[in-house]
Amino acid sequence: MMRIRRYRRFIYHLIITICGLLMIYPLVWMIMSSFKETNTIFTTAQQLLPKKFTVENYVNGWKGFAGVDFGRFLTNSLFISLVATVGTVLSSSVVAYGLARCRFRGRRMIQVAMLLSMMLPAQVLMIPQYLWFQKLGWINSYKPLIVPYWFAIQGFFVYLMTSFIEGIPHDLDEAAKIDGCSYLGVFRRIIFPLMKPVLITASIFSFMWRWDDFLSALLYVNQSVLYPVSLALKLFSDPSTSSDYGAMFAMATISILPIMLIFIFMQKYIVEGISTSGLKG
Repeated sequence: MMRIRRYRRFIYHLIITICGLLMIYPLVWMIMSSFKETNTIFTTAQQLLPKKFTVENYVNGWKGFAGVDFGRFLTNSLFISLVATVGTVLSSSVVAYGLARCRFRGRRMIQVAMLLSMMLPAQVLMIPQYLWFQKLGWINSYKPLIVPYWFAIQGFFVYLMTSFIEGIPHDLDEAAKIDGCSYLGVFRRIIFPLMKPVLITASIFSFMWRWDDFLSALLYVNQSVLYPVSLALKLFSDPSTSSDYGAMFAMATISILPIMLIFIFMQKYIVEGISTSGLKG
């Protein structure tokens, strides 16, 4: 029996390892290709390691375009992602607390509407939102990429935090109210500190989604000096003339470093924020 269990365990880990290598291979190929000479990337695509290592792609890619270096694009993405994430976490936590703890007429209807909004494809809202922001004069600015997230427009985070708050015992609220706390005081002193795991989880997801957001930046940002990383990478590819794939892969490698570091060091909070109760926080 022990041999059979060891055999099954070996087969299981072997299959998982193979699947993991297949999934990570495109990423490794991109990183290795960033150190190849540009004119040899696709001619030696079947070779993972470059015959001659070069950092010229990183030098050329960092120069950017039209006098704007790639560091500016990274700064733009960092600004958008951080500010939008802060707004998402704060606004979603307030709305979630209201839905989870406050009893008022129409509460269930709001929750149903929130869940229905999560089922709508983003493309359905694309044209109305663009026309709205155009009327406000927000086109070619960061406002469409930041301001809406300060008003809890992402139902996923509201739903996630509502579920988390509902797992916190109501006895804590009652004890705080006996001591003279208002609803705002209960949220600030009791609920919000206990929400640490789910707040970190929401921050990770929000930052990653804003960092990778290509379509919104493509719609609302026109000047290259305002481009985030997701939009700046496409400038390296121009089918009408020539494409510098080496520089593209080099800058893509740099652009995914923040996301990789966040996932490596913060992945435990993703599971903890989704699976734990309020007392666990």
